[in-house]
Amino acid sequence: MASAPDRGEASQAGEPRQDRRLEVSDVTVVEPAVLRKTIAGTIVGNLMEWYDIGVYGYLAVIIGRVFMPGGSPTAQNLFSLGVFAVTFIARPLGGVVLGQLGDRAGRQKVLAFTLLMMASATFLIGVLPDYSKIGFWAPILLIVLKLLQGFSTGGEYAGATTFLTEFAPDRRRGFLAALLDLGSYLGFAFGAAVVSVLQLTLSPDFMASWGWRLPFMFALPFGLVALYFRSQIEETPAFQEAKKLQQEEDSKGPKSLREVVATFWREILVAITLVAAANTAGYALTSYMPTYLTSTLGYDEVHGTLLTLPVLIVMSLCIPLAGALSDRIGRRTVLRMASIGGVVLAIPAFLLMMHGVVWSTLLGLFVLSVPVALYVSNLASCLPALFPTSSRYGGMGISYNIAAAVFSGTAPFIMEALVALTGKALAPAFWVILTSVAGFIAIFFLPESARRPLPGGMPTVSSDQEASQLVEGQEANRDLDVDEVFRQFELDREGSSVR
Repeated sequence: MASAPDRGEASQAGEPRQDRRLEVSDVTVVEPAVLRKTIAGTIVGNLMEWYDIGVYGYLAVIIGRVFMPGGSPTAQNLFSLGVFAVTFIARPLGGVVLGQLGDRAGRQKVLAFTLLMMASATFLIGVLPDYSKIGFWAPILLIVLKLLQGFSTGGEYAGATTFLTEFAPDRRRGFLAALLDLGSYLGFAFGAAVVSVLQLTLSPDFMASWGWRLPFMFALPFGLVALYFRSQIEETPAFQEAKKLQQEEDSKGPKSLREVVATFWREILVAITLVAAANTAGYALTSYMPTYLTSTLGYDEVHGTLLTLPVLIVMSLCIPLAGALSDRIGRRTVLRMASIGGVVLAIPAFLLMMHGVVWSTLLGLFVLSVPVALYVSNLASCLPALFPTSSRYGGMGISYNIAAAVFSGTAPFIMEALVALTGKALAPAFWVILTSVAGFIAIFFLPESARRPLPGGMPTVSSDQEASQLVEGQEANRDLDVDEVFRQFELDREGSSVR
């Protein structure tokens, strides 16, 4: 199992900083078997959550017809994408409630709950009567179920990133945390594959009348399998240590929502901006692209979904490589490459897609996937490092989900509206550029976290030998500021600001 350290006398609050030195007992050792189980449970669960979100985007055109049969094609698309955006309205509430709960009751329990809620809500969308059966109640109930999805997702990504980063050894955190987004985009790819298989094997009439429900109904058995994997993981060493200190020393414990915002408002703004930049490009590539290819570029519905599938698979496999790169050259460097890529590559990507043939469309999608891979490979490792242990889940829940509500969920709607208002198929590229410019600015305020302990925690390694080597070489380690590690640990224990 993972061993939480016994801090001993070396980290007492009153001790002079210049006399402090890490001991082996201060270092958290996460055994490889425990780490593998944690990675599997987190990734499989995250894959299923984003499968549930992705299938809606791939079926958005059909859903618009089913739940708004009297509208024009443009109105149906905007309705369907607007309902998709509704999912993200509930995410800040889910992030706040589930984030606070995760900082108090534990990361693992909340993550199991979010997965079960998402699978249930997605299944109910699959069995929901359409407009022809219950009239205006159909779109209303669809919105309610999408809100439940959003509430669940509000706690999922923040919790999963918190969970995995707290388990990951410092030197490999970029690579291991990126595996979480590998699961996310494989979830999108899995959703695209399921929808594509159905579109290729079922008649268009059957797909429009009843076949579209099958991917949603599959979510329940898939979710139960993922829940089994997630139930096998244990609580993080960092959380166990924080709870132990709270019980033994009667410390203040996790901050309230108001305290988190008041203390970490700068970190929250940085996180919101980076998430906005990353997810605008990401959701353009995933949830919006089937609608764009079908409605704007004139592809049939099968190609609208199928063309994104190889791009998502290749990009997913590249995400851990970009995460490993950040472990070597730094998170800030890779994120700068992502933001510059978003600015420089957005217009060429959309121009290639607008060329109107399969090869150029595929090439355009691959070009757009470059900044997406560089962005998302770093979010899971750099954002949790903005917050200390006692407020990490809550801080992530607030910042990530505000950005998701304002920018991520609305990205497909905004891009489709820009096309409708301007009549220009190139219009979505400028929204990607604008958010990437904001992301580039935010990186200047992002502290470098590669190879360094998380705030409020002690160094984390994967073996006793590595722990001994770290302690022996701590004075020469350029990535380890021992005084700062102890200072942040004590501030987090006392419920103070970490700066």
